[in-house]
Amino acid sequence: MPPKHGQTGKLLIVDDEPGFASSIARLLRTDGFETAIALDASEALVQLSSHSFDAVLSDVNMPDMNGLEMLQEVRQRDLDVPVVFLTGDPTVEAAATALELGAFRYLLKSASSEKIRATLCEAAKLSRFARARREADSLTTRRSDSHLEERFHRAVDTLRMAYQPIVNATTQVVAAYKALLRSGEPTLPTPEAVLEAAERLRAIHLLGRVIREHVARTLAERDVPVDVFVNLHPADFADEDLYREDAPLTRFASQIVLEITERASLEGIGDIRARVARLRTLGFRVAVDDLGAGYAGLSYFASLEPDVVKLDMSLVRGIDEDRVKQSVASSMTSLCRGLGMTIVAEGVETMRERDTVVRLGCDYVQGFALARPGPPFPKARWPE
Repeated sequence: MPPKHGQTGKLLIVDDEPGFASSIARLLRTDGFETAIALDASEALVQLSSHSFDAVLSDVNMPDMNGLEMLQEVRQRDLDVPVVFLTGDPTVEAAATALELGAFRYLLKSASSEKIRATLCEAAKLSRFARARREADSLTTRRSDSHLEERFHRAVDTLRMAYQPIVNATTQVVAAYKALLRSGEPTLPTPEAVLEAAERLRAIHLLGRVIREHVARTLAERDVPVDVFVNLHPADFADEDLYREDAPLTRFASQIVLEITERASLEGIGDIRARVARLRTLGFRVAVDDLGAGYAGLSYFASLEPDVVKLDMSLVRGIDEDRVKQSVASSMTSLCRGLGMTIVAEGVETMRERDTVVRLGCDYVQGFALARPGPPFPKARWPE
């Protein structure tokens, strides 16, 4: 019996040939890998900066940035993630360079599927071991890290927001943008790292205010006639600044959708209905993410009564080939429509995923298949 989906590890496949990338992804999913695809090195670096992978399987020869150049960038961000090269045009020089840069293996595309599978299983196993060791080391470091506050404030000082289009599935035009946190502090290189530092320093309110001020400043400078989704940490509900009529973001409340993150943490927030009602009085709308990620959320929906729900990318990924995911998504979209909620499918990476979620009833689509995050405000595409 093959292992369950995702049991072997999470794998990023990087190849500029969509057909080959899709076929190798299907092959590896049968071995239990959870797979994501990037069609060039730049897209791969974006995914690696926002998601954790157990291994990377990459082509060498790609336009703009080749696999070896990508590996150099990867090693500046993550010393442990194994990178396996799979090439159809091998050279001794490229193989030597790959190994010198720390590639895990250098394989030919003609290699047997068994060899590819075995190599990636070994790579993912070592990656998980390295991550566990790193987390243990990090725990020790956190206990003695007297410089975290300084690092966090540098992250806040260099904070910027990237924006990713959310496209209307009917009109095929941009209907909204998702504001995404970015920082120039190298010791806190991901949004998750900045957020973790804020939580440890009890500085969530500070971070939330800075993010909202950045978005408000951008909207004041750049007139954009569509909605903007802005993440809201559960702890922000306790910050009275959020409810101020003269707060920077309140001026734009009619086009702001506050997207609540880490919803399990809402269990500790009192009077959540009253707090959400205060936000709606100001003109804000509310969205929740991770629908379909496994959290028992019906009571959560009942308490928040969101205007918008977002299908989690773990449900969207590969949905075009998975009848179970299609059934789950169809039931969820029907439920949400019955409650008068708008549905967004996030993490859409292929046209087939896009077409499937639209067929299943999603109103809006967000993901690399349509546009990457970028400076305000990038355009999106809707290829046939």
